[in-house]
Amino acid sequence: MASDSSRTVNNIVTCVARQQPSCHLSVNVLFWWLTADGVNIDELRCFTETMVKRVAVILSGCGVYDGTEIHEASAVLVHLSRAGAKVQMFAPNADQMHVVNHCEGKPTEEKRNILQESARIARGDVTDLVELNVSAFDAVIIPGKPATLSFSFSVLIIFLILRVSGGFGAAKNLCDWAVKSKNCAVQPDIEKLIKAFHKAGKPLGMCCISPVLAAKILPGCELTVGHDKECDKWPYAQTAGAVREMGCKHVNTDVDKAHVDAKNKLVTTCAFMCNAPVHQVFDGIGVMVSETLKLA
Repeated sequence: MASDSSRTVNNIVTCVARQQPSCHLSVNVLFWWLTADGVNIDELRCFTETMVKRVAVILSGCGVYDGTEIHEASAVLVHLSRAGAKVQMFAPNADQMHVVNHCEGKPTEEKRNILQESARIARGDVTDLVELNVSAFDAVIIPGKPATLSFSFSVLIIFLILRVSGGFGAAKNLCDWAVKSKNCAVQPDIEKLIKAFHKAGKPLGMCCISPVLAAKILPGCELTVGHDKECDKWPYAQTAGAVREMGCKHVNTDVDKAHVDAKNKLVTTCAFMCNAPVHQVFDGIGVMVSETLKLA
């Protein structure tokens, strides 16, 4: 039989949900509020642990031209933190496709490891992707970065950024979209994990170019990479056409919004596929994170 304190916790949470259904009450604030009111701390801790969403964030290096888009990754982490989610970051332990001098936008001869580069964003706290256990998480988010190809030997102007944190790394290190577009192959560990999350009915959040991973792995899914008419604001609009050719439904969506494919529990936003101010990209990623957590 539930104790008085357990009933108190349930009653307060139910009350908040009814009065403010769109309000994401911070678990930390709720914890402070209830303990200050005399609720048993052990029972409260047990209850709040069931409320906290566990989210895996997959990185692909560090830097827009050869790794994760840093602004996108930061936006994902800020919004997850604000929502009270428990986050663990992962990345493949493998060499990048190549390394790009970000001042000149040109490849160099050096080699860099994706996991080690991702640690720059994760402040050192990043785990090898092969250790990601789907059963330990409620959702996965992949940032990215737009990628469009202009090729003069290995000079790539990238149009992909996997909102498995954004950046060309998603199109280069998590798959080879940057080179092969709709005929790309997805990195085996990434493909296995996306299929596992989908089979388990757990939501997938993707931004920028990373939705092409879903297009490749989940035929017929709905997603957005922005708009399908190329212009100064939408320089990577041809990606939408490629997605349609892969058998998926592309939904034109503005940068500060996200599209939800409820059937596949897939939430996507265009991020820097749009030539937009960073605060608008930040807001759109916030919507993507919020909608992903609602499905978890």
